Amino acid sequence: MSTVDPTGAAPSGQEGTRSLGEIVGDITSDMSTLVKQEMDLARSELKQEISRAGKGAGLFGGAGLSGHFALFFASLALTYLLDDWMPLELAALIVGVLWAVVAAVLAKRGRAELKQATPPLPVTTQTLKEDARWARTQKS
Repeated sequence: MSTVDPTGAAPSGQEGTRSLGEIVGDITSDMSTLVKQEMDLARSELKQEISRAGKGAGLFGGAGLSGHFALFFASLALTYLLDDWMPLELAALIVGVLWAVVAAVLAKRGRAELKQATPPLPVTTQTLKEDARWARTQKS
């Protein structure tokens, strides 16, 4: 199999010696290597993003647990405060309905945020565009 220099020119004295099968084989091999490299790049980028997201999720989990206890005790305090003006059962019902409304609003907003969240892969996106340009130049 003859070699071709980076400029695409055949070595001197061997012009036109590459067969169509060799050219197609080289392009297929190059495309296979290119796809494999793109997959490795995407995997690496996703691994970094997932690592960051995991740390953030752990911190949010701790904050959520602490917030849960704070809201629980504040709710108890509000229930007993309302108990001064109405029966305890009605006070507990009012506090429960209040938290149900808050939960519904937060769930709706959280769902909207999750729909908009997509993991960005800026380097992979850029290299895929470059690869597409390279592939178009190989066809001509």
